[in-house]
Parts: sequence; C-alpha cells; structure tokens
Amino acid sequence: MSVSTIYLFIVIGFIFKRVFKNEVKEKSFVLLNLYFLQPVLIFWGLTRAPINNEFLISPLIYFIAIFITLIIAFFYSKKIFKNYQDRSIFLASSLVGNTGNLGIPLGIALFGEASVPYTSILNIANIFYIYIFSVYFFAGEKFKFTDALKEIFKIPAMHSAILALLFNYYGFSLNEDLDKVFNMGAYAAIVMQLIVFGIFMSQVKVKSANWNLSINITLFKHIILPIIGLFVIVYFKIDPFVGAIIFLELIVPLAVNNVNLSSLYNCKPIDTTFAVIISTLCFVAFMAIYVIVINKFFGL
Repeated sequence: MSVSTIYLFIVIGFIFKRVFKNEVKEKSFVLLNLYFLQPVLIFWGLTRAPINNEFLISPLIYFIAIFITLIIAFFYSKKIFKNYQDRSIFLASSLVGNTGNLGIPLGIALFGEASVPYTSILNIANIFYIYIFSVYFFAGEKFKFTDALKEIFKIPAMHSAILALLFNYYGFSLNEDLDKVFNMGAYAAIVMQLIVFGIFMSQVKVKSANWNLSINITLFKHIILPIIGLFVIVYFKIDPFVGAIIFLELIVPLAVNNVNLSSLYNCKPIDTTFAVIISTLCFVAFMAIYVIVINKFFGL
C-alpha cells in the first residue's frame, strides 16, 4: 500500500499535463527542482545520520553489482544487436535507474526516513555513473572525460552533497528550526520529482516501438541486475537494512535522464523513451515480487 501511494503523485502529474496541456511549462518545474529543491533534499538526506562503515561501503557494493552486470551486458550486446545505436542505448541506459525521482521516495515508503542517507549517497553514485559511462556510450567518439567531470560538478546536487558530507563529517547538526525547514523542503522535492515524472510520462508519443531493444533492456534492468546485485549484497554480509536499500536502488526503473542524453547525442531518443516506459511498467508489475525478495533475504 505504501508503494502504491507514491504513484498517486505520478498520476497527478500525468493528468495535470494532459488536462492543461501547453499551459503547463514543465521546464519551470524542472529548474525549480534541479536548482533549489533537490539540493535541499540531498543536504537533508546526507545529514540524517552520522557517517559510518555501511554508509561508505554502500556505493562500493552498488558499483560492483553495476560493473559486473555491465561486463556481461557488453558481450551480450555484441551477439544481440546489429545496429550500433541500439547497442549504445542498451549499454548506456540498461543499468541506470531512477534513483532520485523514485528511489528516494520509495525508500521512505518502504523503510522510513532512516533510508534517506543511503538512498541519497547511492543517488550521487548513480549521477557519477550516468555522466561518465552512460555519456560515453551515448556520445561514442565525441566523449571527453574532462568534459564529463565538468558536467558532474555543474549539478547543484553535487555541491550540496559535498557540503553535507563535510557538515556531517565534522559533527555539525541543524538546530530544530532549520531542521523543520529542510524537512519541508526535502518532502516538497520528493513530491515535485514524482509530479515532474508524471508530466514527462504524459508527453510520450511512440510512433514505432523498438521492442527488441526495450525487452532486452528490461531483461537486464529488472532481472539480471537484481539477481547479480542480490549475490553481491549477500556476499558482503552488510547490515540487512542497508542491503535492502541497495537492492531497492538497483531495481528502480530506468532514469528519465536517459531520454535527455539520447536526445542530446541524437541516439534514437524515441526508442529510449519507449524503453523507459516499458521499464516503468515492468517495475510496477514486478514490485510485489521484489518486496517478497526483500522480506526473504533481508527480513524487512
């Protein structure tokens, strides 16, 4: 029930755009969220609890699962895809989850506010992966590592994350009044993220579906990656609560940012958009199974 309520805000965004159409300027929502609300959310999330071993090791476990799957996906793509752009989209997007828009709110819905420090740091890890590896696959020969790093540090959430980690490391804490302000800002960001996601979903118009690409991306995102991730998490014998959060961040559907990057590098943005939709629908369908897995392996 707690998971289904999260999708209420996505539906609100979807209906909002469909009803009011061009009166809704989604770019304004995106800019407000990107430059003001998300930095508040990230700062709030990364200062909820002291930095500990689980906090530091969780991005490492996340990356190990991602890169093991990426190696398998690389060789798999050579056999399955004849088209270079299809192979690029598959490698660039199939492991990039919506850790911000959905991962953080779902973490709160399933595990409470105690999950926020971990979902926030995993979201930062995901941002690094997107702007280095996903951009590399989308851009091909146009990729420049130094440009990718510059883009990462232009993101306001990165500045907020660095400040929050320093704030936390040196033992500072927000007073009661400031904590209430950040709390309100963080939840506003979460609601805004979900509504914006719904707005973008309402604008998708698929003329010719690339089912081969979408099915293979879904196979890796929602079956192969979760299985490998589960083995990696169990191998590290991390705290079950943290392990369940890492697993959640691995299973969330494809990030909308995949569409932005595929459009930027002219790499079949319509096919990428369709893959995001299929991934989101499959995630909803598989959610009950994922919850059973979380209960069985992590006891939550």
